[in-house]
Order: sequence, then structure tokens, then C-alpha cells
Amino acid sequence: QVQLVESGGGLVQSGGSLRLSCTTSAFPLNYYGFGWFRQAPGKEREGVSCISSRDGSTYYADSVKGRFIISRDNAKGTVNLQMNSLKPEDTAVYYCTVDVQFRRCLLSSNAYDHWGQGTQVTVSS
Repeated sequence: QVQLVESGGGLVQSGGSLRLSCTTSAFPLNYYGFGWFRQAPGKEREGVSCISSRDGSTYYADSVKGRFIISRDNAKGTVNLQMNSLKPEDTAVYYCTVDVQFRRCLLSSNAYDHWGQGTQVTVSS
């Protein structure tokens, strides 16, 4: 059973930064497609970013492009999301996910088959 555990969430002021980490048992990391999603209260889960299995190509939602950076660290077994210039609208529970079966990188939640429990990010204005 693949495990994903997110960490690094918290409360930050608008304009600040946070770094989320996802520790996973899906190894090696470059064999799988990983994604970060978020869900705000009353809203649908949305794709934030993903990193592809083969060449490490990265993709971002328009709402976070230029502010967030996804990366993976094979040595540590983590997939990270560096979030800069945070805005109140970034407030949500952030989830790490992996596509084990097809190893895709897509910003659609239907593409993924394993999910972490989520970590809360709150950005105050």
C-alpha cells in the first residue's frame, strides 16, 4: 500500500511563504507522477501542480504559476511544494497524490489513485 504523508502547513500572512513536503513510499520518485491538489471549504478539489515521472516536467494551475514550485528529492523520498507570495485565496487543505498505475502528471483528480490525508494552509490578509 502506497503511503503519502504531507507536512509543512500552517498559518502565514499574505505575501509570505510555506514549503509543503510529502513523504512517500512510492519509490523511486522519478518512476511515478506526483501531484498537489487543494480544497477550500465549499469548493471542489483543484489541481495545483504536478511533476512527471520521466523527465520531471512540471505543470501548474494558472492561479499559482510563477509563485509555486514543485520538486522531488529522491534522497529524502519527498515531493515538495514551495509556495511564495501567498494570498488569502490560497487558503485550503493541500493534498499530495500519486498515480501508481499509469504514472501520469495531470491536474485532474481522476488521474490519481493514492492520496495523503492533507495539510491545512491558512493565509491571513
